[in-house]
Parts: sequence; structure tokens; C-alpha cells
Amino acid sequence: MPIPNLQQHFHFQYQIMSSYMSSVATLLLLHVIIGLLLVSNLASASGLNATNGHTKHRAEVIYAHNGAVATDDRRCSRIGLKILREGGHAVDAAVAASLCLGVVSPASSGLGGGAFMLIRLANGFAKAYDMRETAPSHASKDMYAGNTTLKADGALSVAVPGELAGLHEVWKQHGKLPWKRLVKPSEILARRGFKISPYLYMQMEQTESSILKDKGLSSIFAPKGKLLKPGDMCYNKKLADTLRTISEVGPQAFYGGLIGQNLVKDVQNAGGILTIEDLKKYTVKEKDPIYSDVLGLKILGMPPPSGGPPMILLLNILAQYDLPSGLSGALGVHREIEALKHVFAVRMNLGDPDFVNVTGVVSDMLSPRLAKQLKKDINDNKTFGPSHYGGRWNQIHDHGTSHLNVIDLERNAISMTNTINAYFGAKILSPSTGIVLNNEMDDFSIPRNVSKDVPPPAPANFIMPGKRPLSSMSPTIVLKDGKLKAAVGASGGAMIIAATSEVLLNHFVKGMDPFSSITATRVYHQLIPNVVNYENWTTVSGDHFELPAHIREALRRKGHVLKGIATGTISQFIVLETPQSSSKNKGIGNGKLVAVSDPRKGGFPAGY
Repeated sequence: MPIPNLQQHFHFQYQIMSSYMSSVATLLLLHVIIGLLLVSNLASASGLNATNGHTKHRAEVIYAHNGAVATDDRRCSRIGLKILREGGHAVDAAVAASLCLGVVSPASSGLGGGAFMLIRLANGFAKAYDMRETAPSHASKDMYAGNTTLKADGALSVAVPGELAGLHEVWKQHGKLPWKRLVKPSEILARRGFKISPYLYMQMEQTESSILKDKGLSSIFAPKGKLLKPGDMCYNKKLADTLRTISEVGPQAFYGGLIGQNLVKDVQNAGGILTIEDLKKYTVKEKDPIYSDVLGLKILGMPPPSGGPPMILLLNILAQYDLPSGLSGALGVHREIEALKHVFAVRMNLGDPDFVNVTGVVSDMLSPRLAKQLKKDINDNKTFGPSHYGGRWNQIHDHGTSHLNVIDLERNAISMTNTINAYFGAKILSPSTGIVLNNEMDDFSIPRNVSKDVPPPAPANFIMPGKRPLSSMSPTIVLKDGKLKAAVGASGGAMIIAATSEVLLNHFVKGMDPFSSITATRVYHQLIPNVVNYENWTTVSGDHFELPAHIREALRRKGHVLKGIATGTISQFIVLETPQSSSKNKGIGNGKLVAVSDPRKGGFPAGY
């Protein structure tokens, strides 16, 4: 047998080895590419961008040592930050940022609405400010004769606004900078114009017919007969004039002065019942926050008629499980949904404590005893119809809002939620003042006939003159070992209670970083209708949020009815991380702030 040519032999072996090595390299490269794609897709599902397995820095999260402001609009966060840089108190920044939101985010907040503010000072003092809208003096529980449309839109849905009175009162007590300095930036924005944000445009599109129908709204948002587009300049010079007067005269111009008189005239011309006496009688209510020791934390919440007690009840129920494992995976989601159904069954016993005795209900909702009792009723294998959870009353479905957090150099903290209720409130802009009017009367229950399968409306939330309607707004401040840890809250109507709780659980129980705690997908339940709403949408920021398919399937097997929604809550979150004791800088010595604005709305925080 002839001996082969050695050169040919070695060349042949080299080709084999080269081919093998090429295949291995190709396979390795494919594995790397697939891995990167998986990481990218997983990150995208949570609203993240990823490169080589590491989260890219997102503008929606900032790190600061001195102070931070987190709103759902970059312009307002920056205005608040400038106030802090000038030596302003957290209250000053919150006032300036809130007024800004009323200009650039007028579908969600403004002078025509109300708010809840929770404040916790560096010295440990804490206070809750109720700036909620109230029912006019001519209002009554039967004023709509069962017609829910009249209380949802139009002049009869307008309640007495409270935001401006509240902002000024808190500023009088704690502010450092001149009132005029806090109002001026918003006046400039309204007069010189501001760009329509993608999220505002989405809100405009969803209410286009109402905007075009109202002379005041159309003059601002559709001046040429068509809606302005994202990036277009928007001007509200009447609102600028209103803000200038308020900056010079104070809130009395609104609550009894010329601005108030013009506002009342516009409402009455549209068929409403608001009077100048209603404005003059409006009062800001200062209350003690509610407290609960849960999850190794002290939670400070807003008392009724807010969503604070239901949120704490939800946390107390879920705290009964082995954590964090007891809230992981599909079973954890099921348990949260079941807890929410119990919470909403209890919630409708609440109302304005100045009109309804809710002391016992609130005490129960803050008690671990009730939480343990309700937890025992949660079946890990199946869900039930609404009657199983003992709810006696039908639900109200409150609407959109805007939330902001501020923590300053001294570590004074504010969590504040503003609202005019539905997108563009009553769908009326007061032509003589430039103010978008709320439709907060829609948050009351009204007597009406219901089928035998539907619970009746809740009497505790029936309309009375001067009464404040039930709300889901849940501004929250978190302490640990007596020290400030976080400020959090959300906007999004009845879904706020679930969202605020989920963010807290994500960070303080599941160990997620603040940004991931915000961008994790959310689920919601309000007992009636008996449907699990889960996020399935691509936001204005381009991020896609969707509950994973395997969790959806597991929930269906337990009997849940699921509905994907192309919307969700918008949450802001500021966390104070552990101080570095070696630091000499006063701010750094007070710890590092991590501030997050929810990318779902396209907002950005600011800090220094």
C-alpha cells in the first residue's frame, strides 16, 4: 500500500481541523448572539435596555447626594431641582413642580383640581394635607337622578378645586423661597409656550371629540381645528395671566377674588352649580398620617378618603407569607390578586371621615389581625366570584392623576398626588381663566337601581354638600429604624393601590433596584368587574410591558379571567440608600438618593 504524500496528508488534516474549529467558533458565536438577544428581550419586557448583559443607564433614573425631584415630566422635575439648588425646601420644590405639571400636563392635574400631600420633615414631624375637591353647596345625593353620564362629564361634574389652597398653605408653614419665585416658571411656560409631549398627545387623541366640542379646550389644544401634534408649541396665555395674578395676590384671587368670580361664571354658563361662596368656604384639612409597621418598615400613608388604608391592608395581607419566596412566580401573582380582591371588598366601607364614621374600618384595615384573617381565606389553587370576598358595595372607578416625590438636602421628604380625575377632567376649560376643570364629582357613589347580581352603591360615599369623594391616591413615605428610606406613589385611578404596593414589594421584599422596581410589569384587580387587568402595551418611550405568557396561563388555570390593557399606572420613586459614614460632605453623609420617574409616561427625574 503506497505511503501518502505527507504534504497532502497534513494539508488534509489542517482542512479538517480548520473546518472543525470554524464550526465551534460559529456555534460559540451563535450562543453569544442568542444570549444577547435573550437578555435584550428580557430587558425590553421590563422596560430596560441591555448590552452584554448589563443594564444601560437610563435617563429615567438618576443618582444624587443633595436633593432630588421625581415627576412625570422632565420640565417640572428640572424646575423643582432649580428651587432646591437655590436653597428651597422640599415644599418649595413640590409647589413649583405641581404648578408646572398643571401647565404642561393639563390632562392630569392643575389649578382646577385637588391633591393629597404627605410630608415628613428631617426632625421627624409628619403631616398629611388633604387638598381634595369638595362637593358644591347645592350638590345632593340625588342631583344626577341616576344618570352617571352627568356626573362623569360636563359642568355638573365639577367639584370645588383645592390644589392651590393646599399648596399655598403648606408653603406658608414650611416654604423658604418667595411665593412669586415658585409660581413664575409655570407662568413663563404657559405664556411663552411649551411643547406637546408624546403622552399628552396620547391623552388628547383619546379625548379628541371632547376637546373639539369645548371652545376653551379647542382654542388651546386644537387652535386650527385639528389637534396639535407632539413637539408642537402650545400656548395658554389666559392661564399665564391667572398664574401671574396668583403670584402677586396669592390664592385669595382664586378663592373669592376676580379669578374665582370668572371661573364660577364660566362654570355656571356651562350649566354647573359652583358658586363663589363654595370657593370662599374651601378649607385645607391637616391630618395625622396613618402608620403601619409592616415588612420591617414603618409605612406612612394618607388617611381617608385616600387609598392609604387599603394599600396598607394589602401589604399586611401579603406580609403573612414566607418572603420573598411566597410572592414569587405565578403563585405570588395569584396571591396578590386574591389579596387585592379582599382589599377592594373592604375599601368601599370608607368615605369622608368628616361625614361618615370610618374609625372602626380604618382600625381594622391597619390591623395585622384582619390581614391574617383575610390571608387564611386565600386559596392557592383557585379564585372565586366577587360575593366570596364579602364586598357589600359596588366599586367606584376613579381616574388619572399625576404623582411627584421630593427629598431635599436636609432630608425633608414629600410624596404628593395631584388630580383633575379623568383626562381633561370635566372636558371643560374655563375660557376666562385658562383653567381645566375637574370632574371629581364622578368619584362619588350615587343611588341607582342595579341588577340582583350587582352590589348596590356605597352609602358611605354618597354626595353631600362640602363632602370629599373617596380616592385611590396613595402618597407614601417609608421609614426604617426611624430613618427616611423612600418616597413613592403613583397615578392611574383605582389601579394606584396595587401599583404603589407592587413597587414597595419589588424593592423592599424582592430586592429589586429602584429602577427595576418601577419597570416590572404590573397586574391589577378591583373585585368588580371580576377581571385581572395586566399590562400589554408599548409606551410613548418605546418600552414594551407585558405579563409573561407562562404566568398568564397559570392564572387562567386557577380560574382567573384576564384582560390585557394598553395603559397602566405611572409611578415615581425616590430611595435614600445607606449613608457613607466616611464622607465629609453634608449631603453625601445623609446618604445617596436614587430617583426614578416611570418610563411609561416619558417623565424624567432631576437631582444634584
